[in-house]
Amino acid sequence: MIRFEHLRKEFVLQGNRKVVVRDANIVFPTGRCVGLLGRNGAGKSTLLKMIAGTSDPTSGRITSTGTISWPVGFAGSFHPELSGAQNARFIARVYGVDTDELSAFVEAFAGLGAHYHLPFRSYSAGMRSRLAFGVSMAVPFDTYLVDEVTSVGDAAFRQRSSEVLHARLKEAGAIVVSHGLGLIRDICDSGVVLEGGELTYYEDVEEAIARHTENMAKGSPPA
Repeated sequence: MIRFEHLRKEFVLQGNRKVVVRDANIVFPTGRCVGLLGRNGAGKSTLLKMIAGTSDPTSGRITSTGTISWPVGFAGSFHPELSGAQNARFIARVYGVDTDELSAFVEAFAGLGAHYHLPFRSYSAGMRSRLAFGVSMAVPFDTYLVDEVTSVGDAAFRQRSSEVLHARLKEAGAIVVSHGLGLIRDICDSGVVLEGGELTYYEDVEEAIARHTENMAKGSPPA
């Protein structure tokens, strides 16, 4: 369970105030896969960062039970001078996971070949995404935060990513951000719509999709 209590997040850029969410009180239930829907730039990724603990709210708080992943596929915490294998082993130790098992899983999944043992700074963007997704899936969490992750890599890698993600979600919940409504329908059973700084939870993901589609057909919401 993840609970927002009077949550507010805003930015001030060049003198203009941007409110991502205002006074939100909402619960993401345990074990549910929730699609987070909203316009481009509405702040969906910012919400995931706050849930992950990498960004602070302006006011209010987020409480939770169970373990929560970092945003799946995030590669920003890897050390550039360490190899992919060394980075994977370091994360295994941080999260109390068997280092050999995690490293073997990531090596097989990411398909980096000899590059797995080369410095992370030498990786292309695609290689970084493969490593990041592999490490994300190798660590068990109660809730996964998923932000457009299945769009990386070639068709074979995307298929493999989808299969592994589905397997993990049989035992865990998720909060999923994606512009692909097909993916939201495939993964999620409920939904939350972010519109004009307001969050609304829907038990049925199809109701959330319908509301999001209606919002998109209208003009921009009031600032």
